[in-house]
Amino acid sequence: MITFVGVNRKKMMRFKTCIVACLVGLASVSISAQSDKTFRHTIEAGETVYAIATMYGVSTEAIYKLNPGSREGIRAGEVLLVPQEKASFREGAETETYTFHTIEPKETLYAVSMKYKVPAQHIVEANPGLSTKTFRAGRTIRIPVEVDNDLKSQASSAAPVEAEKKEITYEVQRKETMYSLCRKFKVSSYELIRLNPALKKGVKAGMVIRIPVSPVTSLPASSSSSSSSEMVIESETAVNALLDAPKSVERLDGLKVALLLPFNPNQGGAASSRFIEYYEGMLLAIDSLRSQGYSLDLSVFNTGNGTKHIEEILTGPTLPNVNLIIGAVQNDQIKLIADFAKEHDIKYVIPFTSKNDDVLSNACVFQVNTPHSYLYSKAAERGRKLFANDNIIFVNTPDKEEKKEFIQTFKAELKEHNVPYKEMGYNRETFAEDIDSLYMEDGRRNVVIPTSSSFEALQQIKTPLRMLAETQTDYTVAMFGYPEWQTYVRDALEDFYVLDTYIYSNFYADNLGQPMHDFYDKFKTWYSKDLINTYPKYGILGFDTGMFFFGAMNRYGANFEERLDDIRYQPIQTGFDFHRVNNWGGFINTNIFIVHYQKDYTVTRE
Repeated sequence: MITFVGVNRKKMMRFKTCIVACLVGLASVSISAQSDKTFRHTIEAGETVYAIATMYGVSTEAIYKLNPGSREGIRAGEVLLVPQEKASFREGAETETYTFHTIEPKETLYAVSMKYKVPAQHIVEANPGLSTKTFRAGRTIRIPVEVDNDLKSQASSAAPVEAEKKEITYEVQRKETMYSLCRKFKVSSYELIRLNPALKKGVKAGMVIRIPVSPVTSLPASSSSSSSSEMVIESETAVNALLDAPKSVERLDGLKVALLLPFNPNQGGAASSRFIEYYEGMLLAIDSLRSQGYSLDLSVFNTGNGTKHIEEILTGPTLPNVNLIIGAVQNDQIKLIADFAKEHDIKYVIPFTSKNDDVLSNACVFQVNTPHSYLYSKAAERGRKLFANDNIIFVNTPDKEEKKEFIQTFKAELKEHNVPYKEMGYNRETFAEDIDSLYMEDGRRNVVIPTSSSFEALQQIKTPLRMLAETQTDYTVAMFGYPEWQTYVRDALEDFYVLDTYIYSNFYADNLGQPMHDFYDKFKTWYSKDLINTYPKYGILGFDTGMFFFGAMNRYGANFEERLDDIRYQPIQTGFDFHRVNNWGGFINTNIFIVHYQKDYTVTRE
């Protein structure tokens, strides 16, 4: 039996009575709430205008209106103006409203708290990704709009009164945080930490702490201006220290996982078979981990189509008690599960779709399938670094599988870093002669990139290029292509080797490698069948997903996201490189492989 150490994630709830200590005795300080109608957003690699608009709860048209040039495209590092509108997001069982703030140079958490008259602990709770590393100039944070303004106004305007205070002792329960304790006992985080210095190291279940109680909301009292000034200095130090505060930890007696997939045996078909294979691959991961002594309990549910089955599953007794949820395919199903996961503070893995918005505002979500914009951005960056000293040639091969978005992203990346490239049209009759006499350069490697990922486009160029590669001695030839090319290896593998071919992809399995060989053998032994011939292979996707997440939660606990850089899982097919999309949202897998078919007939995966 393995004991899992986990960290509780706080539930976002509306603020009603908890007043931070540093707001007391500051009548002489002039603090004005933000009145600007806009704030600034610094574009991150892979972001789109749609994603930015969605994360802030505004329309794309509103962003286009303030930034006319963004209609033509945006680039990482640029700054967009965003309209300052109060945005409402579902936080568990309730809906919270936020405004957004762009951190200024040399600004501190204390200063932001004072500016908006919002307790710093609430700002930290509203931005789970906030730390000394992410609290930096240019980054955006969200500020909760406090709803109990009458109570806050009375508390802040009244003169500090020395109330008769008493103390009680209290044992911290599972899933309680500093924020929830403040709300529960109507006391400030400053006062709790003052009475319980051990809280500086994090809130842990089982701790016995001192709680101040009085006839009114407990606030640090001050009888003189001098003591008030001293209080402010201490409060500022304590507030800024919140960014370094370790996360609370709870201990798990075995990992409990819920897997939700559309098993439709009566309907049959390839789709149902793929999800069954995903489940089978995950069972192999569980077996591998159990053989190492890990404790894991898996509950499996059939989601069917639509939301009927999902609603029944979510209202049942199992899911509120699990530590991890994996699955669902349809966006309407995913939305219900994501909201449930946030409300119950459960990690939720979305393994299949890349077209889902919940990750933009739900800190519990991990999206495995990389959105195209992030994949293209990373592939363009890697391609630019790989071929910066080569002669890059784009061959226009227009068809229904044309990769316009990637080509546009790649060209923009090259232009930004002053890497020259050439473009040519495809003519079946004259292609070999045209590219040889007009576009190839002697003494250099010439990297050819078709603008379509289709097999037809590849067929059009690979044979002429191979002829040039095998006959020309003045230059060398290479190709750069797409994830789909992995499905063409039966017809083009020899050409890939001869043409020194590179492929970018978020998945790749070396069929000749020992890990793949071992997995094939075990899968066939268990299930008496072969893997379905799809790319990616769902059985291996289920295995990799289980090994990564189950292993991470076993080693680092439920808050394994705090140690993402330390996780070292070597995948068979699907790699994981999760990054938080913003300070309050979830995580997107931005892993990319560069697969290189080398002239010596070997394959490498970087």
